[in-house]
Amino acid sequence: MYKADQWKDYELLDTGGGEKLERWGSYVLRRPDPQIIWPIADETGRWKTADGHYHRSSSGGGEWDFRTKMPDRWTISYGDLKFHIKPTSFKHTGLFPEQAVNWSWMMDKIRSAKRPIRVLNLFAYTGGATIAAASAGAEVCHVDAAKGMVQWAKENAQLSGLENSRVRYITDDVFKFVQREQRRGRQYDAIIMDPPSYGRGPNGEMWKLEENLYPFLESCTTILSPDPLFVLVNSYTTGLSPSVLHNLLHMTMGRKSGGTIHCGEIGLPITASGLTLPCGILGRWEAE
Repeated sequence: MYKADQWKDYELLDTGGGEKLERWGSYVLRRPDPQIIWPIADETGRWKTADGHYHRSSSGGGEWDFRTKMPDRWTISYGDLKFHIKPTSFKHTGLFPEQAVNWSWMMDKIRSAKRPIRVLNLFAYTGGATIAAASAGAEVCHVDAAKGMVQWAKENAQLSGLENSRVRYITDDVFKFVQREQRRGRQYDAIIMDPPSYGRGPNGEMWKLEENLYPFLESCTTILSPDPLFVLVNSYTTGLSPSVLHNLLHMTMGRKSGGTIHCGEIGLPITASGLTLPCGILGRWEAE
């Protein structure tokens, strides 16, 4: 288990009853999480006084119930990295705090390389990995199909003082973008991806992880530089195990470039219980 346990502005206070209680800076939010199938040990205190509580609807979706007046958005930090947090209509806040284990890892890899590193961040969302890589000195290409997420990433970069860094922001279907990069002969030293289970590109392109991830990884191997540094794959898809992800990386990156592969769960420490909440999986290919 890879634990994101270096946060100061974020804390997973407690879990239970299909929900998690989180501190985001100075605000406490209560949100659903389907993996939490154990009961709440003691539903008092902050459970009852959370600033915001997201309630699922029986007809799908849901809505926030705010008991205190809160700003539309606010800022939290992870070291020198800064992010806008905003409760969205689909329960998310614009940040997955467990990904901090990857941010720290990739920053170390980029700095230790002691050479210029070009990073491609695919399905890049609000730019946590983009900002981490750029802060370590990498040139980054940030690609996501959602225009609003790309704009949010630009704002996060500005918050972190990286508005003048070498980051290229692209709103596009990632599969088509990679194919165009192949034709252009453009190469990258590192590739990061966080593919969804299902998705649509800006022109209605369909993505289905179990059908598309292997050929997509194969395509990505063709745009890696002759001296690649790493490939990082994150997944929140239920049923995709670390072993399956290891096999995919072995059959693509391993066969082409050797190297080493590490896969496993990522998680967040739970303050109240001392346990760890699993939050998806990661797969890391690294050059030897």
